[in-house]
Amino acid sequence: MSILPIGSRNDRLVGKGKFEIRDEEISPLDDEAPRALSAEEERRLWRKVDVRLMPILSVMYLLSFMDRSNIGNAKLEGLMTELYLTGDRYNIALTMFFISYCTFECPANLVLKVFRPSRWLPGIMVLWGSVMTAMGFVKTYPELVGARFCLGVAEAGLFPGVVYYLTLWYPRHMLQYRVGLFFGAATVAGAFSGLLAFGIAYMDGVGHLEGWSWIFIVEGLLTVVVGFIAFFVIHDFPSTASFLTPEERAYLIWRKKYDNSSVGEEERFAFRHIVAAFTDWQVYLHLLVYISVITPLYGITFFLPTIIKSFGYTTAISQLLTVPPYFVATIVLLIWGHYSDKLKIRSVFIYSGLLLLLIGYSINILDAPNSVKYFGTYLIVVGSYASFPGVIAWLGNNLAGQYKRGVGMAIHIGFGNFGGAIAANVYRTRDSPRFILGHGLELMFVGIGLITVPILVFVYKRINDARDAALRRRIARKEKLQLSIQQLRDLGDRAPDFRYTL
Repeated sequence: MSILPIGSRNDRLVGKGKFEIRDEEISPLDDEAPRALSAEEERRLWRKVDVRLMPILSVMYLLSFMDRSNIGNAKLEGLMTELYLTGDRYNIALTMFFISYCTFECPANLVLKVFRPSRWLPGIMVLWGSVMTAMGFVKTYPELVGARFCLGVAEAGLFPGVVYYLTLWYPRHMLQYRVGLFFGAATVAGAFSGLLAFGIAYMDGVGHLEGWSWIFIVEGLLTVVVGFIAFFVIHDFPSTASFLTPEERAYLIWRKKYDNSSVGEEERFAFRHIVAAFTDWQVYLHLLVYISVITPLYGITFFLPTIIKSFGYTTAISQLLTVPPYFVATIVLLIWGHYSDKLKIRSVFIYSGLLLLLIGYSINILDAPNSVKYFGTYLIVVGSYASFPGVIAWLGNNLAGQYKRGVGMAIHIGFGNFGGAIAANVYRTRDSPRFILGHGLELMFVGIGLITVPILVFVYKRINDARDAALRRRIARKEKLQLSIQQLRDLGDRAPDFRYTL
């Protein structure tokens, strides 16, 4: 049995009895560790990776989010009248997307590595773009419901797939900014969708189709074109990336392998990884945090045009007024992502977003002047969009082992997105203009997050402190850790040298 020596890569005492994980040091356990890069060389390498990965992924998600949410813009351009969406029919159409979307997310993540990202991600993009285009020709309510269901099936693999894909490239404390860049496209989509809908509305009557049809057709065709381009742009994994030199590939593989642990991650698939993900307590607590942010996020995404129109503005002005809150949210999202990675802290930024949501919804549920309520929508958009990348990155940081992390994040995102199905049904036309039911239920979900985040921080801190204390005792007694390298890899985030991100 191979025994870990005291003072392996992560065993460092800093200052007066304080423990610190040093991710940048070369593991003495790896005989094939590549040449250490200087700080400037490493910065250049990550910029190189960013330039090749982030632009195409961001554009793909921009179109994905725009395609699922443009129904909110189409609603103002005649969709409700043309398809006789009376009563709760519009809400049911929104819900059907989430039923299929949530159902297929977890299976989609499991097949990502089998089908290769460079084929799987562009392939499903072409598929959902085709569905989006076809949605422009629906003539009845059942056809709309069926198209929304198919759209959910096609889009299910993108978001969890890309997040998992990014965890295969980037160390855990470089992840939130990249998820922020990627998810920032969704924030821009909220703004761009309003501008695009405003322009496309002038196509009303072209080809005997109404403006809402052209919103679906134009945005669907754009998605298909980008999907075909993505086939030639996306790279699979660091080990096969043609834009990297052999030395750069070796460094990235090593850097990622020893990111979470001094002995590296378990990379071979076994059924126990699925069991470990489904039985891990932190997946379910993080699921509550996810729902507390995603439900307000989808609620404001689908109904912001309707909420703003209830303030007394015309349809055209309402479309345009949806744009500024999303631009502000994009700026805040990137700032928070940068400092969250720099400080290696997630919870503070997530909690700040929840507080903004609390204030924003409280303003809107009150009988306040419309100008004040419009300011409240800024807080809601910023609070939900800017904190969401942190919610994703936090669990990704704290699950070790490629397959456990992939399954755990799929559970997290897949089940969590049922919050979107809830959000699709809480804003009813008959509740306009105050939408007390919708705003009230969103406040309830925000409250769940405000309670759960401190609980997670408390538990993580206790575990980290206990592992630090155990390490100090081993060093004081000059004891060796009686676990083999393979046993530590099997333990993953339960290993004594793993520290949870707060």
